[in-house]
Amino acid sequence: MISRFRDRAEAGRLLARELSEYAGRTELLVLGLPRGGVPVAFEVARLLGAPLDVFVVRKLGVPGQEELAMGAIASGGVCVINQALVRQLGIPARAIEAVTATETRELERRQTLYRGRRPPLDVRGRTVILVDDGLATGATMAAAVRALRKQGPASIVVAAPVGAPETCAALAGMADDCVCVLRPPELRGVGLWYEDFRQTDDAEVRACLDRATGALPVAVA
Repeated sequence: MISRFRDRAEAGRLLARELSEYAGRTELLVLGLPRGGVPVAFEVARLLGAPLDVFVVRKLGVPGQEELAMGAIASGGVCVINQALVRQLGIPARAIEAVTATETRELERRQTLYRGRRPPLDVRGRTVILVDDGLATGATMAAAVRALRKQGPASIVVAAPVGAPETCAALAGMADDCVCVLRPPELRGVGLWYEDFRQTDDAEVRACLDRATGALPVAVA
């Protein structure tokens, strides 16, 4: 039984084992959350024989309390607003529009950087595995699930090498399934479960996508 992952590539390979029931399905699509989730998703997609894409999510922070999410935007032009929170805090429409405009620019910048001219893959009617390198609070993944659901996939599977048990349980209730290799009782921090948890940069994300589409050769460990 593994207690730590060597790096994100090994974590992705081990996660793919846990997802082996999905291997070879023609409707399967793997989406990685940038940045750290993409190297993990690359290995999952490679071993399951599925296409790989990124799913860029940007949290819409409450003005003055940016860590508190009032909504999110995601790949595909999806915008989800927590109307109950907006009403509770009395956030004016112009403030929401300003935050959304700022985050939309960053989302579009990242999508152009990662994909180039490649359009996003169509998720409608497909089984989608959403991958990140770990699930601590799960806030980003929860936003991704809500946003992805609006695009009409047949089912959504949340997957990560390691996750807090309570977070995995909550996400399993939002998605159709939640798969983790490790669910330590005390997560403390995702990076503690990797020997190498160096930051993933934009170039690595782009390289993973290029390899997955055949633009670069795949190096198999």
